[in-house]
Amino acid sequence: MSDLYEELAQLGSATVYEAGGRGGYVDADLVQVVPGSRAAGPARTVLCGQDDNLMVHAVMAEVEPGEVLVLAMPEPRAVALVGDLLATQARAHGAAAMLIDASVRDVEELAELGLPIWARWVRVRGAAKDVPGSIGEPVTVGGAVIRSGDVVVLDADGVAIIESERVEEVLAAARERAERERVKRAKLEAGALSYELDGLRERVQGART
Repeated sequence: MSDLYEELAQLGSATVYEAGGRGGYVDADLVQVVPGSRAAGPARTVLCGQDDNLMVHAVMAEVEPGEVLVLAMPEPRAVALVGDLLATQARAHGAAAMLIDASVRDVEELAELGLPIWARWVRVRGAAKDVPGSIGEPVTVGGAVIRSGDVVVLDADGVAIIESERVEEVLAAARERAERERVKRAKLEAGALSYELDGLRERVQGART
């Protein structure tokens, strides 16, 4: 399965989003903590208490290698759920990436650590450690419902979500889309116009008549 996730990461979030029918994507401005990073893997979802990261500590005892930790709260707020010590644990236990619908801090240390992390904010405000939440329940991040086991694809363009039951279907469609774009790119490099190749001239001319 690791080859499958690696291929999805290389195909990228935009291709996966288009191939999946323009459905699951995270509609939020995110900070890519490690520039140039990309990742894909099954989600391990965590719903924290509001402004609390007790469950982030708890999930470190459960995360499996290759999983993407998806951390959310009832309401997104600029509270740091993760700093370098928690990220160090996540990396040591094999997490592929982290998607955090809150803040991170220690960003220079996080960048040096190299674990791919996407977060909504960078803020120094720390979280409490008092409120039990849940691990494995669906969470909503940027309008996207993410279930444990759904595949998360993350890169510089953003985050796309593939429902666990559609992974093979979306992967096949993403491969086809990437091949079509490869062929089209060669034509564009030779001087062709998408205006012609995509039949867009007819749309413009038809609108003028």
